[in-house]
Amino acid sequence: MKPNLRSLLLCGLLPFVGVSARAAVAPPAPYGPLPTERQLQWHALEAYAFVHFTVNTFTDREWGLGDESPAVFNPSAFDADQIVRTAKEGGLRGVILTAKHHDGFCLWPSQYTEHSVKNSPWKNGRGDVVREMADACRRAGLAFGVYLSPWDRNHRDYGRPEYLTYYRNQLRELLTNYGPLFTVWFDGANGGDGYYGGANEKRSINNRTYYDWPNTWSMVRELQPLASMFSDAGPDFRWVGNESGIAGETCWATLDMTKPMRYPGGGSEGLNAGERPGTQWLPAECDVSIRPGWFYHASEDTAVKSPAQLLDIYYKSVGRGADLNLNLPPDRRGVIHENDVRSLREFRRRLDQTFATNLAAGARVIASNTRGGDVQGEFAPARVLDGKRDTYWATDDAVTAPELVVELGAVKTFNVVDLREYLPLGQRVEAFAVDAWREGEWVTFAQGTSIGNRRLVRGVCVTTDKVRLRITAAPVAPAIAEFGLYAEPESLAAPTIARNRVGHITLVADSAAVTMRYTTEGSEPTAQSSAYTEPLRLTRGGVVRARSFAADGTAGATATLQFGATKSRWRVLSPTADARPKEGPRLMIDDSPASVWHAPTAGPCEVTIDLGEALALTTLRYLPPSDGAPRGAVDRYEFLASADNKTWTSVAAGEFANLRANPIEQVIPVDPPTLMRYLRFVAKHTLDDAPAAIAEIGLTAK
Repeated sequence: MKPNLRSLLLCGLLPFVGVSARAAVAPPAPYGPLPTERQLQWHALEAYAFVHFTVNTFTDREWGLGDESPAVFNPSAFDADQIVRTAKEGGLRGVILTAKHHDGFCLWPSQYTEHSVKNSPWKNGRGDVVREMADACRRAGLAFGVYLSPWDRNHRDYGRPEYLTYYRNQLRELLTNYGPLFTVWFDGANGGDGYYGGANEKRSINNRTYYDWPNTWSMVRELQPLASMFSDAGPDFRWVGNESGIAGETCWATLDMTKPMRYPGGGSEGLNAGERPGTQWLPAECDVSIRPGWFYHASEDTAVKSPAQLLDIYYKSVGRGADLNLNLPPDRRGVIHENDVRSLREFRRRLDQTFATNLAAGARVIASNTRGGDVQGEFAPARVLDGKRDTYWATDDAVTAPELVVELGAVKTFNVVDLREYLPLGQRVEAFAVDAWREGEWVTFAQGTSIGNRRLVRGVCVTTDKVRLRITAAPVAPAIAEFGLYAEPESLAAPTIARNRVGHITLVADSAAVTMRYTTEGSEPTAQSSAYTEPLRLTRGGVVRARSFAADGTAGATATLQFGATKSRWRVLSPTADARPKEGPRLMIDDSPASVWHAPTAGPCEVTIDLGEALALTTLRYLPPSDGAPRGAVDRYEFLASADNKTWTSVAAGEFANLRANPIEQVIPVDPPTLMRYLRFVAKHTLDDAPAAIAEIGLTAK
């Protein structure tokens, strides 16, 4: 399979194809499934943005129900250039917009529905978010893509054959009216409760057959031939199996597509690690939000992922051969919030500092074998240091476990090793190791399995003047395109924040030579903020942010942790403790997310809690099991409050959405604050109709 060089160059993306001159020695034969031209372009992006924006932004939901009025969509200062500029400043090379989420509301004036921006007050119904985002991406030089949810909780025909015509008509609008697309993203969430044409009911579909995916995909291929398509199982790139942005330590770019679950929404088995050798090139995408949720919620303004967290995600996604799809949700103004911008800029600054200088550049490279024996030729060892993806070092066919020694010429210190394979020849390496020369012998300091598009091995600092790469397992001769050694800049680590059972909050630094400063109202700690000298108390709940400061004023990373009200006086009144006290109801109020209370039987259940005092309630909180298998997570709920445990008032009810893929703490604002002493949580329905599972019930109060 030979990529088209001209098309890749016209795209402005890094080329993967080989040099044009005829080689004196034949190149290695391709191995296994191979990437297509569009997949190579997708690999070249490495990291791009997701933009979740719709009526949910204004209703404070994660999944809209389909009954939202278009009138709620009214951003006060929508700025597509600010959104795209933020993504670009963060080093992201593309943007995917949720043109239509599950609620069915369209961010473009679709001629096939009234449920769109054309009936919103924004720009008096003459606005087009898709148009403005596409144009902003072109101005900034970023790739643009669209998300079109197959599930539509608003359309009257969803679940019937007629809906496919509607869906494809909308897809055609997006494919033909907004210029080149680098991707079309198809979600796997399908069927359930909704307000289908006003009918409040549940509709179920067979997500393997209902959408007739082959014919939908063929439309994309016809109208946008270079657009890669996403779903749980492709057809161009796959879900990584979680929404935390983390690929498997081993992450193959191939998958066995003969398995029966290989269709959109068909299951996550094998997606995190991929499958070797596989039947199709189907690399992983790591989708994750910079906030706990996918849409903007003011309650999450202090829960934005820190630069250190974003770096960790980068190394565990891009650094494991996947692409990173980082969600940046606009707020109700229609811009990316200042907290998100600040964190993303600092993340990019640290990443740029790390990869500014390849410490192996200019080194002498010696291989145990070079293809054809020509150490100055097309497949020479020095190719791994020329900074080009379209050249590579290769060995003779019979040599599948070679070594590459990199003589640095001076003692250097680094903590990141960077490897790439030449993808047009397939994923060839199955295992590798990296050694450092110390006191007259080789010492292994890193090893791994899959390489693929990129492998970043991040560890403790290594100081040496000579490094050795060993290919320890490969079915065929390797083809290594790049090798790099990098050093992350030194920085003060963020303090550790913790709270004990009685509500004392402690800060711990990794060095005694720093001063920890903190805030409790959500602002960024500065050198003028309060110095930590003794444990803090936030009995009603709140947020603590802390940073370490060196004697010269240098500031470290910021740690942030949100707390609910202290639960030391709380008592679970019902259900009462069962015969297994270690598994009793108190597990749901023990401030330990790892401990989970399970209802004894399936079906609706109620939990009543005495808070020990009257509190002015401002938020309610439910934490589902977060062990990766949220069976029993409550997805339909009601909270009631009482002052006397007799008269109860409903203060919140609805749906907890997307818990299967993203089982995060659910935070429900209560406005105006409600004074109460007793709290009742009603689990009306759970995932898989299993007994209700509650890791924590919590709240914050004035």
